[in-house]
Amino acid sequence: MARPEADQYLRLMKNGYKMSIGRDVVTGIIVILAILLFVSTGGTVLTDAINSLSGHRGGGDNMLVSAFLLNIALILFGWRRYNDLTREIEERAAAEQRAHSLAVTDPLTGLLNRRTIGERTAEMISNAQRKQKSIAFLMLDLDNFKTINDVHGHSAGDAVLKQVAARISKVMPPHNLLARLGGDEFACAFIFDPEQPKMVERIADDLIDAIATPINENGNPLEVTTSIGIARYDIESEGVDVLMRRADIAMYSSKKQGRNRHCWFDSNMEQELQTRSLLETGMRAGIPKGEFVPYFEQQIDLATGKLTGFEMLARWESPTQGLISPEIFIPIAEETGMIGELSINIMRQALNDAKDWDPSLTISVNIAPVQLLDPWLAQKIVKLLVESGFPPHRLEIEITESSLFENLSLAQSIVGSLKNQGIKIALDDFGTGYGSLAHLRALPFDRIKIDRSFVSSIIRNPESKAIVKAINGLGESLGMPITAEGIEDRETENELRAIGCATGQGWYYGRPLTIQETRKILYERDLLPSVKVDEAAEVPMEAPAIDQTILQKAG
Repeated sequence: MARPEADQYLRLMKNGYKMSIGRDVVTGIIVILAILLFVSTGGTVLTDAINSLSGHRGGGDNMLVSAFLLNIALILFGWRRYNDLTREIEERAAAEQRAHSLAVTDPLTGLLNRRTIGERTAEMISNAQRKQKSIAFLMLDLDNFKTINDVHGHSAGDAVLKQVAARISKVMPPHNLLARLGGDEFACAFIFDPEQPKMVERIADDLIDAIATPINENGNPLEVTTSIGIARYDIESEGVDVLMRRADIAMYSSKKQGRNRHCWFDSNMEQELQTRSLLETGMRAGIPKGEFVPYFEQQIDLATGKLTGFEMLARWESPTQGLISPEIFIPIAEETGMIGELSINIMRQALNDAKDWDPSLTISVNIAPVQLLDPWLAQKIVKLLVESGFPPHRLEIEITESSLFENLSLAQSIVGSLKNQGIKIALDDFGTGYGSLAHLRALPFDRIKIDRSFVSSIIRNPESKAIVKAINGLGESLGMPITAEGIEDRETENELRAIGCATGQGWYYGRPLTIQETRKILYERDLLPSVKVDEAAEVPMEAPAIDQTILQKAG
């Protein structure tokens, strides 16, 4: 029961209780009067009443006898009502206690709830200030708790939450506050000596170790870890709400740094959060305005030096902040769920422009891992091809190894649908993930792309060179051409050509280009048929052959 509902319930109970008391006062007065009447008349009427009830003649006044018997009935009624009232008071007291408990505690763990921890922390702050002490407020969030719910069920998840609550209670120092804020998030607060912050860190370390110990549930060892954010309240601090928010910010910083660790709040974190919030707001407004545009990185045939295609890259041309790198906005787009709309929007621009390029040129598009969780991804891409008139065989979709772990069966379905339309599939960043060979067997890839971390160090690092040779040999045996990313100098290009890599890309061939710059290069190389460099008109061409059933699913 939520706190407002519990408070309303308490008020209704109290009002009902007052009304019931009022009725019972009236009943009590009647019973007392009946008892007084019985005492005053009982001695003279009792004999007459017995005679009247036994049928003997000569009984007393019938009216008086009837009044006497009614008097007895009223006394019995009053006694019964007294017992009922006593029981009702006890039940109401128990119900009031339950309602009060629901209003201040979490029903699953018995810990304080979010509202109460704030109120109690304010009281603790007043106490700490009198003693010239500080308050440590810790925010804990369980890592990968959703996996336990998904795999073992919510009953196992509840058992984990109760066990975690018990373990936190054991680690906390005396006179602490401990709450479950909701879901898998906990909070605790305690007083400490401001000169001894290491004590707080020791407690945080103990919490991490205690929670990481496997929990046995029905014979299954369940493992969770925790990320902890720590904020401290000193004399110059601004209040409980600010304290809790700072601990929350520090907790998310712990998650960013790798999870299963603790982190103190720092003012720079708040600045980063504000900057991120501004970026997110700008992105939501900028996507529909067309501020996110495609840039193109050249892909070169290493044997002939011929331009074979481009990889499409995303750039944000912000009207207020200038050109923003994808390393900044792509993570935000993935975290906020904007990546799907962003990717489709940029692909639409790229395909609309590239459809009139030389038919030998391909376009490679990288798909974010979260996009492979969208069961309609294939339909959306095919719909773009139909709308733009871009031939499917000229489009290559790049999938990173890491994106395949979340849901391999769904990825297989998406890749199969794309392949059926003639779209090529490349395995990107090969060698940086796990189970690469298994993925090559599970999915029908057309190309392997070697990660730039191996390519850029191939000259000075023999291990990198050996890995590139091995990947190239694997590609040759599987009939998959190899593309090397991150070529930055002629020496690296020569080495990759000697190894046998088919194509390469990188800054050695030029920085990524805007649509206008790309069209200029294509025009100069006679790869823009019948189109002048300054013309914006699109060249009409026959629409590609697309399976229409897949479009019906996309709507």
